[in-house]
Amino acid sequence: MITPEFSHVITLAEAGPSKTVALEAGAAARAAIAERLRLVALDRFEAAVDVRAVAGGVGVRGEVRAKLVQSCAATDLPVPATIAEPFDLKFLREMPPGDGEDAEIELGAEDIDVLPLEHDRVDLGEVAVQTLSLALNPFPRHPDADRILAEKGVLSEEQAGPFAALAALKGKPKA
Repeated sequence: MITPEFSHVITLAEAGPSKTVALEAGAAARAAIAERLRLVALDRFEAAVDVRAVAGGVGVRGEVRAKLVQSCAATDLPVPATIAEPFDLKFLREMPPGDGEDAEIELGAEDIDVLPLEHDRVDLGEVAVQTLSLALNPFPRHPDADRILAEKGVLSEEQAGPFAALAALKGKPKA
């Protein structure tokens, strides 16, 4: 189990009808989150969260904002990014029923982001970190990556793919 670097727990009793929580990670928490998410740097990380009691649990809605640096997937050069990612989740004591593990259930828009409420607590900091994790570019690319790779002799997909081989044959006399 992962120990949260940026924990901010709220209980079902604290949720009430509506409550706004502002979170901002300090330098140590940002460094730990950056390490966990394999970021070069996490210069800013904050979240604004509206917490509300819902039938059977807690609803959390808000936005994560971050200023960060990732490594280019092709060259390892730094790729700065700014993220503003909304989220809307429900944590429920009892999950919607299913007919066993392999049951197929039809999910409506309201059911997509429903998670189990464990011990009547929600870690808003962990919600923010996981939202950031999902918002990251999985293959960040530096603007100069194509040029740098070409200088090192690495062929682009168009140059190395099967259609490039066919294009090279075009115009050659048949044997």
